[in-house]
Amino acid sequence: MANIVVFIILAAVILGSAIMCVTTKRIMRAATFLLFVLFGVAGIYFLLDYTFLGAAQIAALAGFATVIFVLLKNKLFDMCLTSDESTSQLVGKLSGDGVSMDVIGSALMGSEKYQYVLPFEFISIFLLACIIGGIVISRKDK
Repeated sequence: MANIVVFIILAAVILGSAIMCVTTKRIMRAATFLLFVLFGVAGIYFLLDYTFLGAAQIAALAGFATVIFVLLKNKLFDMCLTSDESTSQLVGKLSGDGVSMDVIGSALMGSEKYQYVLPFEFISIFLLACIIGGIVISRKDK
């Protein structure tokens, strides 16, 4: 009985958030409602004892927490809130001397320390495992 009540609550949250995500005109609100949809789907996965897929749905929250931590550590919010300068001056202040596209490209596609091709590959393997898990769950055995 408790599983049915939890399922009904999760289904209502998912449906309401999905409808609000599609109908809103503001992109940040749509992204927030989509986040609620993903958490609701993760709740359903946990309810069905598919803990790996539920954890995969919530893994985006760890990335979001990391981004917020980095922004707070570098005092970006304080700089944006206390600045009376124009936006272009603030962007110039944050970017410093500027970074060329060659440096950004080599950082994204390099495999040495502080370069990101290996994390991208790990994430792609993780997402592939999630896709395969979803296919296995959805496939009906005859």
